[in-house]
Amino acid sequence: MIFQTAGIEVTPWVPPVVAFVISFFTSMGGVSGAFLLLPFQVSILGYTNPSVSATNQVFNIVAIPSGVYRYWREGRMVWPLTRVVVTGTLPGVFIGAIIRVTCLPNPVHFKFFASLILLYMGLQMMRDVLKKNRGIDNKVKSEQKFQESVQNYSLKNNYDPAAQSKKEFHPVRATHFNMKRLGYTFYDESFDISFWGIFTLSFIVGVVGGIYGIGGGSIIAPFLVIFFGLPVYTVAGSTLMGTFVTSVAGVVFYHAIAPFYPDISVSPDWLLGILFGVGGMAGMYFGARCQKFVPAKGITLMLMGIILFTALKYIINFLQY
Repeated sequence: MIFQTAGIEVTPWVPPVVAFVISFFTSMGGVSGAFLLLPFQVSILGYTNPSVSATNQVFNIVAIPSGVYRYWREGRMVWPLTRVVVTGTLPGVFIGAIIRVTCLPNPVHFKFFASLILLYMGLQMMRDVLKKNRGIDNKVKSEQKFQESVQNYSLKNNYDPAAQSKKEFHPVRATHFNMKRLGYTFYDESFDISFWGIFTLSFIVGVVGGIYGIGGGSIIAPFLVIFFGLPVYTVAGSTLMGTFVTSVAGVVFYHAIAPFYPDISVSPDWLLGILFGVGGMAGMYFGARCQKFVPAKGITLMLMGIILFTALKYIINFLQY
């Protein structure tokens, strides 16, 4: 099947299958999977036009709602955190889109930029894992308690999260939210973080996400875990929701600026993006449902390995250019 905007030919079942596999695992860490779909499109499918960034955001729009719905049903959405992430990433995404089209149209240069971002994320996650190996802190204990509580509750009460009201099992509760601080509880542990710290981080990540084509919120999850010490179980839903909102804005913006760049492909390939999105929708739903049964360290190690592998591959390609 030929995709005109992308300028590639691919079997129709390949995009949804690839998206399902990627999204199933990455959604457990609050990541949509778009950051890995983009290397697949660029390196495997040969889709190198700037419009690949917008197509990636179409994937987010179609795929993410199922994952957010799953986290909401299970009472794991931190809505104040979601609002700050969205507010911060939105302006950054617009700026990133302009930089992508004007400064990084060359796929080799774009890959090198992407490799630096991925390498930084991977190394920070590695440092976090090594630090935890020296001693289990309160955050890790809380995450372990979450897993044990879910399993014990299920055994004693024949609990099925899909069949019960979210009010019956609500591990995350917001406690305060203002222009200085926001806080919530995760079982018996409380978290209090800076409003402006989250906002600033969200803006910077939004610029990066706008360039890379992943909406912005998608790559903020590792930063929230690393720099703010938040449990991955509590940030996944918020960052996915932030990615959805900023992806909608990103696609609209790419469409708006497309007439100003008639010589290059800027608008998304809708059909390709939707095919990826359908597979991602199923993958995110089941990934979100299975997340609570997977150790947080395992999720972090999985994401770290994928990120570092992709980053090193891009750096090698750039050096061979």
